[in-house]
Amino acid sequence: MGYGKTVIRFSRGSRARPGGRTALSSADGLNLCSGQTKQNAIKRNPAARTVIYTTDSPQSIPVLNEERRRAILDLLTHQGRVLVTELARQFETSQVTIRKDLEVLHARGLVHRTHGGALPSRNGALEDPTLREKEKLHHQEKLRIAESAVGKVKEGQVLILDSGTTTTAIARALRNFQNLTIITNAVNIAAELAGTAVEVILTGGTMRKNSFSLVGPIAEETLRRLSADLLFLGVDGFDVHFGLSTPNLLEAKVNRVMVEVAKKTVAVCDSSKFGRRSLSLIAPPSALQEVITDRGVPKSDLRALKQAGIEVTLV
Repeated sequence: MGYGKTVIRFSRGSRARPGGRTALSSADGLNLCSGQTKQNAIKRNPAARTVIYTTDSPQSIPVLNEERRRAILDLLTHQGRVLVTELARQFETSQVTIRKDLEVLHARGLVHRTHGGALPSRNGALEDPTLREKEKLHHQEKLRIAESAVGKVKEGQVLILDSGTTTTAIARALRNFQNLTIITNAVNIAAELAGTAVEVILTGGTMRKNSFSLVGPIAEETLRRLSADLLFLGVDGFDVHFGLSTPNLLEAKVNRVMVEVAKKTVAVCDSSKFGRRSLSLIAPPSALQEVITDRGVPKSDLRALKQAGIEVTLV
């Protein structure tokens, strides 16, 4: 059985969807004929901007807007962020279309729109995921941040590492140092450094089960009796106007003491933490001397940090 000819308006912005099928809408203009190759059947009418296109199937199946948006959410879940340019290339559509998709998803509260892309929607101020859950997110960015952080460490220094997946990555990268002292309130970080030449001072305190961190008066008192050259501080939220924050009140108190006893504080966090506020403030941005993050950080936040005199390292 032969297929009849279908004429559809095909706008310049239309794209072929993956798999060789052409994404069309009823508003597009396209002349579809069977029995010809695609290359031989393409004709252009400059006046009407009509494209004549053939297909071997009775009708090409369009990519529905909602299908594409669901796919974008899936990518965001697995990758931790999405970029307009990459999405346009992957879905073979225009950047204008992708921006509209992201705006729609942002309006629904499903994503957090940023310059050039989108991040997962902001969690509530009380959201406190486990260490294992955090380890699955932004893994490559954390490794690059850790590599940059270790480059700033010198033999003979005393460091403080708070709990978190980024600081855990830093601890792993420090295992080959021969003359280094690390103060930490993270049980898992102490375990990572066991059997190395690195001297580890564990603060003591009450352990939080979801983060393996030690908090409370014992941890705070131990830190007040010590001094450190450098603090690498991981955070759950980084609002450039509000400051660094975490969902746990006891964790925030321990982190504040760390800032007090360290000569230099460096915030280490991937770009998904920017624009977020958690329940408890750790310190204002003015308490920082440096920030190490990835290149997905919003440009407005980057400008604000530099205007405040805070050194920013992008990886």
